[in-house]
Amino acid sequence: MIRRILWAIVLLGSAGVLRAPGVAGQEASPELQRARELMGQVPLIDGHNDLPWAVRSDYWMDWDSLDIAQPQPQLMTDIPRLREGLVGAQFWSTYVPSSFAGNGAGRAGMEEGDIVHRMVERYPDVFEMAGTADDILRIHREGKIACLLGLEGGHMIENSLGMLRAYYRDGVRYMTLTHSDNVDWADAATDSLEHGGLTRFGEEVVREMNRLGMLVDLSHASDSTAWDVLRVTEAPVILSHSSSRHFTPHPRNLPDDLATAVAENGGVIMVNFVIPFIHLPAYQWYGLRTQMRAHYREVAPSAEAARDSLDAWEAANPRPVPDLRVVADHIEHLRDVAGVDHVGIGSDFDGIDVPPEGLEDVSTYPQLIAELLRRGWSDEDAMKVIGVNVLRVMKEAEMVAAQLKLERSPSAAQIEILDGWDREPPLGSPNP
Repeated sequence: MIRRILWAIVLLGSAGVLRAPGVAGQEASPELQRARELMGQVPLIDGHNDLPWAVRSDYWMDWDSLDIAQPQPQLMTDIPRLREGLVGAQFWSTYVPSSFAGNGAGRAGMEEGDIVHRMVERYPDVFEMAGTADDILRIHREGKIACLLGLEGGHMIENSLGMLRAYYRDGVRYMTLTHSDNVDWADAATDSLEHGGLTRFGEEVVREMNRLGMLVDLSHASDSTAWDVLRVTEAPVILSHSSSRHFTPHPRNLPDDLATAVAENGGVIMVNFVIPFIHLPAYQWYGLRTQMRAHYREVAPSAEAARDSLDAWEAANPRPVPDLRVVADHIEHLRDVAGVDHVGIGSDFDGIDVPPEGLEDVSTYPQLIAELLRRGWSDEDAMKVIGVNVLRVMKEAEMVAAQLKLERSPSAAQIEILDGWDREPPLGSPNP
């Protein structure tokens, strides 16, 4: 019942919003035109864009070196294409590689968030920071793009709930518990099993995220971690950029039983566009390329010769590249398994080396929605994928947080106590 009520609230809050129907003079199919109209009524919310890392790694974290008000063909994201793609809200990924763990991960995470804040300050007529679902709706009505932070990797909190709270105050509204490697309190999908899911401290991280109103993101987490989160959490979860393991057996994809469990939790699965995750031939090609690279490094007389051999192999064996219909297939499968109330979009733009055809950059979201409409989707169901589902999850998480803040204080838990004193305690901690 509560979800139906929240759905009505979302529609009421976004009713009457209308955005430009597209580029002047551009021919549009009826489905594409309708997609643009729907994206005017409901903000398109993308769960994951890696532009901040691109600014950090390629432009020295300096917006004076990059003006995204102008077309930037070397990137997948700039303001003209965000406008063309009718983006209403973006979770900007504050990504830091797992290798930064224990080596400045917290600092780097804060710097990633600062990149977004400075972007918003530089382009105040385009962007505005958002902290709640209502903020997103208001900002969309005003014709701007709502900006939220998504912390991609729990290693950036450096095992500190105080730092978790600092990130929330800075605008982080979800945290991906792991990235490529395990953290001290949770297992990652692409690392060996170390904890069997969440440790006791990991459970406390989830509880504190619930109390704050920060969404728990299961993308990159191991299946065991995901199951533990679903056991512990009091709020809906998200997967900010994950697809279905039904099509491709990548460990970062979601199996059907977990997709069903996420639906029972009330969460949302935001389908990504990374081709080895969504397309079986591409997944197999990348695996074979990894083997060939290792082979050439072993047999070639030099590193340069190994690179040349790999280049020749790639030229003879082109990478398979699917088109946007494959992404629509994942969305439809997850709809069939989890329900239409539990599917969204999490592109991973500017974190992709080669995108699907038809989804090359942030201008292309209307084409994906048009593909769903061509397949017979109703306007109401398409709007759920566009953004209503994410708004609902955010509202529910905000309601849970409001209640939990009445029931308990900020957690002072420490990993050294909950998970054992096998490491040096924090400065100022009493002796065990």
